[in-house]
Amino acid sequence: MANFTIDAVKAATYDAIVIGSGISGGWAAKELCEKGLRTLVLERGRDVKHVKDYPTANLNPWDFEHRGQVPLATRAEYGKARSFMREETLHWAIKESEQPYIEDKPFTWTRGYHVGGKSLLWARQTQRWSDFDFEGPARDGFAVDWPIRYNDMAPWYSYVEKFAGISGNKDGLPHLPDGEFLPAIEMNCVETHFQNVIAKNYTDRHLIQGRCAHITSPQPIHTAQGRAKCQHRALCVRGCPFGGYFSSNASTLPWAEKTGRMTLRPHSVVHSIIYDEKKGRATGVRVVDANTKQMLEFYARIIFVNGSALNSNLILMNSTSSRFPNGLGNDSGLLGKYIAWHNYRGRMSAEFDGFPDKATDGKNPTHSYFPRFRNLHKQEMDFLRGYAVGFGAGRGMYATQEGIGAGLKEQLLNRKWGNWGVSAWMMGETIPKETSFLALDKEQKDPYGIPTLRISADWDDNDERMIRDYLEQFTEMFTKAGFTNIKATDSKAAPGSDIHEMGGVRMGKDPKTSLLNEWNQLHHCKNVFVTDGACMTSTSTQNPSLTYMALTARAADYAVKELKKKNL
Repeated sequence: MANFTIDAVKAATYDAIVIGSGISGGWAAKELCEKGLRTLVLERGRDVKHVKDYPTANLNPWDFEHRGQVPLATRAEYGKARSFMREETLHWAIKESEQPYIEDKPFTWTRGYHVGGKSLLWARQTQRWSDFDFEGPARDGFAVDWPIRYNDMAPWYSYVEKFAGISGNKDGLPHLPDGEFLPAIEMNCVETHFQNVIAKNYTDRHLIQGRCAHITSPQPIHTAQGRAKCQHRALCVRGCPFGGYFSSNASTLPWAEKTGRMTLRPHSVVHSIIYDEKKGRATGVRVVDANTKQMLEFYARIIFVNGSALNSNLILMNSTSSRFPNGLGNDSGLLGKYIAWHNYRGRMSAEFDGFPDKATDGKNPTHSYFPRFRNLHKQEMDFLRGYAVGFGAGRGMYATQEGIGAGLKEQLLNRKWGNWGVSAWMMGETIPKETSFLALDKEQKDPYGIPTLRISADWDDNDERMIRDYLEQFTEMFTKAGFTNIKATDSKAAPGSDIHEMGGVRMGKDPKTSLLNEWNQLHHCKNVFVTDGACMTSTSTQNPSLTYMALTARAADYAVKELKKKNL
């Protein structure tokens, strides 16, 4: 029996364990495997193989039984979930019963429970941070100072951009550093018109083409991954069989698999991290097999936690021991606190009757982008931080439904071009607050016997003032551009609707006010690294995924070096 136990432990032992297979988990797997570590990747959801498991990727609208709609009976199985409630994307949705959570106030939590996670669901926007972002908390005193600056991240941004494939222009903006870009996707004529209006009327504002993780000119590194040029189908959320955009499934996970050192285990719901009191470090991970409900244990010298922000918090909070009764590494008592997200509530729409001789040809998988222009150099507004904005324009055809009989048929068969439609949407920075927190419910448990996550988060006056400023400023800019039928709206959406939840295991210089150091290590458990959204000290206004990738590659490089020095 003893030999059996020793053999069983040996078979379940790896050099590294990565929890999660999404954008940051995929990068952790790639980096650790490339650097020689036998790595176990744990994913709570089902397996998804690139190309093979994108069932709707090449279907036409008429191929769907319900023309894209989800029948009410099926929709009911997903409860209040709204994301991916279309026939072509239903395979990404999760049923409410899979992981119920408690909302102290309304909170929208979108999850990707399958191999690849939300790397198959994201909007693929990729902007670097600058020191304006990393220094934000230090300037205004909210949250704590980041332990890193742009110079720490710049080489790692370059590293991941070259591998992932990022298209964009060299715009020369100090608050949005340029990167390693493939050729940008072209703006359309209305976007260019708006860009010129902004340049003529403002010195502090810029409209640029969005930087996105789409391959526009494949380089040898992309060909080696088996990825091809973006086909401009704009069906990205179904899964891209061409690998035209970056995902774990098309890129980092197959790359890790080629090393022969990756073991991928889907249907593995992580319960907690095992902490050895005598060794003073984490030794492994407890997993509930999603199919059998059996509790299993896996062991490793280092552990990367990449379960997506809220679940990473949950795992650490549930990882209790005599040394850490309140959660792994939680001597400060801050685990689960100071969560934040992005504010997408402000929306603008309008029409433009210019360029009647032009229309878009093909589809654009990205859009143009307004980098933040508020409170950059100093605190000048009645709200903290600022907002970035997405902007897009398109033109379609319409048919009137006037008349009857032959006249009506004639109208329906001979569609006409309408005006251009324009839209803009804000992406505001929310301030991490102690009143925005996560906790484990003491009584309710999920289907795997894991405590149910309680989410307590809400908007504040800072968010409301930011929304008002956005709506006022873009109404003004839309008017200067000659747009008509301008509508400025506040969606009143619940926090979390942006799918950019962050924080709870924040980085910092002082173990008394943070959980992680400058290398994404838990201050008090050095062989555990957290490099997904949970690690974020503040949110800034950029889409966060590129920063997660860079932080992960940087942390993995450090972890392996520390292993070789026998410091872990």
